[in-house]
Amino acid sequence: MNDVRWLSAQELHTWVKLEVIAELLPAALDQPLQRDHNLNHFEYIVLAQLSESDRRTMPLTVLAARTSATLPRLSHVIRRLEDRGLVVRSTSELDRRVTLATLTDAGWDLVVRAAPTHVASVRDVVIDRLTPDQLRALDQITDAMLEALDPGDRKGLRQACGEKAPAPDGV
Repeated sequence: MNDVRWLSAQELHTWVKLEVIAELLPAALDQPLQRDHNLNHFEYIVLAQLSESDRRTMPLTVLAARTSATLPRLSHVIRRLEDRGLVVRSTSELDRRVTLATLTDAGWDLVVRAAPTHVASVRDVVIDRLTPDQLRALDQITDAMLEALDPGDRKGLRQACGEKAPAPDGV
């Protein structure tokens, strides 16, 4: 235990605030979507990912990576969205082992209606609370944290932002 680098008082103070934000943010983003569109934040993210993909279709394995979900969790959510007519599942014609999720027209309509609610929540809770300098600093901070949490760009964030994705290990 002598080699443990304990947090300083300032580090601990900052860390605790980040933990609280990580706990409170999902509920703050869930509430307006639930109230106005009968969607939770994760369901919205699934629909949004599909809405932005080619032909509104994505393999479940890719969708799971993009949403940081396990396949069982994603499968359960996809089933709920299917029951509501928002998504359909199918088997890939190119590889019968691959299951695809496709956003239906009803799913598209819902995500289009829900997007302004989501953006308003993000603005209210995060973006509009920060000065331009703070926003740039937050961007740099999140880049540094993502380097540790997602070094291989599993979520495809760097690619989506037009950045060069890191080379695979050993290349």
